[in-house]
Amino acid sequence: MQLTEAQRQADQALLQLGRRLLADGYRFTSVTPLTQLRNNQREGAQQAGTLRDIFGWNRPFSSSLLSPDEVAQMQLAQIIDEQGELLRSRVRWSSLHDLLFVHSAFPTDSSDAVFFGPDSYRFAQLIEAHLQQSFACINHAVDIGCGAGVGAVLIARARRHAQVSAVDINPQALRLTAINVALAELANVSVEHSDVLQGITGTFDLIVANPPYMLDASERAYRHGGGALGAGLSLRIVEEALPRLAPGGTLLLYTGVAMLEGRDPFLAALQAPLASPDWAWHYHELDPDVFGEQLLEPGYQQVERIAAVALSVTRR
Repeated sequence: MQLTEAQRQADQALLQLGRRLLADGYRFTSVTPLTQLRNNQREGAQQAGTLRDIFGWNRPFSSSLLSPDEVAQMQLAQIIDEQGELLRSRVRWSSLHDLLFVHSAFPTDSSDAVFFGPDSYRFAQLIEAHLQQSFACINHAVDIGCGAGVGAVLIARARRHAQVSAVDINPQALRLTAINVALAELANVSVEHSDVLQGITGTFDLIVANPPYMLDASERAYRHGGGALGAGLSLRIVEEALPRLAPGGTLLLYTGVAMLEGRDPFLAALQAPLASPDWAWHYHELDPDVFGEQLLEPGYQQVERIAAVALSVTRR
């Protein structure tokens, strides 16, 4: 990524803010948009009173709540919006174990929003379970559509000898991933622009992906999966990732599926690309019912539920 001097200074300031939050013991568990909204609508929640209110619940705050140095750091990082006499952060910080990840402010309305939420925690659990159970050597791994960089950071930290690529089509995602990688003090992650795997070469011992899987009227990149019911990008990732697996390499895909009349259309669509005896694969539901509010959106009239699912494919 080519950055201007102003962008480099802003990113350095954001990194220093993250380090400061870690040193202060800041922790926040990211929640669904609906839960975030309901918490912020409660009586007394209209203005921040703590660091968690500022950088987790993303509430307006008085500059007196922070030191002048902290406010100046936020200004240098270009993450302050003025709301009358109050200020509001343009980013949030969320915890995963002892790690912190910077991601987009709430609500995530912008076309280049960078997501972190409950899906990120389930995705992390899938990756960690694989790394604990698999003894396969991982020399080169890639996190497709890295977003805030959760997959890349977890793999790179668990396999320090591996070279891990974090790729995305969203420049803002690449920017925040680079900050999160630096905050985790990792030297084995490269952050690169790529549409799925078109921008990078070679084969991989581990490919992970947590793509968007909703139908989104605004077609925001972090949310819109395409296809009839949001599965378009997930299917594309499977089709393009399989040929790029090294012998013994594994694809881990975390996604969501719109279930129709008790049927799983995504599982049905996987039968053709996974029909070859070259692939050993496993598929299961991680959560049978996520983002139920999405069923009120256009295109979901016949959908019974949205399930979070995991696909693991290994090249024999």
